[in-house]
Amino acid sequence: MQRTDRSRNLILDAADTTFRELGFAGVSMEEIAQRAGLTRKTVYNLFASKEEIALRLAARVEARYDPAYRARIAANEAALAMLEDVLLESARWCLANPTIAPLALAGPAGKPSSNPPSDRPSLHGLVSDLLVLGQRQGVIRKDEEPDIMSKVLLGAYAQTMLYALSGGPFQKERGIKYLLRLIVEGIGVQNRAAGQGPPQRKKTPKPKK
Repeated sequence: MQRTDRSRNLILDAADTTFRELGFAGVSMEEIAQRAGLTRKTVYNLFASKEEIALRLAARVEARYDPAYRARIAANEAALAMLEDVLLESARWCLANPTIAPLALAGPAGKPSSNPPSDRPSLHGLVSDLLVLGQRQGVIRKDEEPDIMSKVLLGAYAQTMLYALSGGPFQKERGIKYLLRLIVEGIGVQNRAAGQGPPQRKKTPKPKK
């Protein structure tokens, strides 16, 4: 098992460097194997495709910063501030890895085996738990499930980042931070309390007989 883990990490490290240098489309499994100092067969025994390798790289980054946020959750820090930090940290990684970030954001259609590994923390799980914390702190609406709201939040974030990576606005940190604040505050209870929620439809009175 230790040898397998070592080989897996060698592959991920080699792929990380190679993707940054040559771009996702310009890298083959053979190139990754050569840079990792392993055989092509070994690479394919551990990863089905370079798409799976890219997704594992994204999952590895999430696993690295997850413990720090878990500690902040345990300390009951402000949920909205942490949500912004989490998404901003993810955005920085996306902008630094523009050729594999779209795959990590959208995921490969029809390839369930390429999903992030189940034994590692996920961005969705972290955001969902932050929303639970926000509900306890009274800054996130309580009439919706955190799991559903996290999917909506991350869906909006992913589309925004895909737009930014394609040459759209919000490529600089300040712009991304501003947009993320709008997304996060859009699910806060303070908006509805201020009367900024969707307008309620007026009931039409029934005609008297």
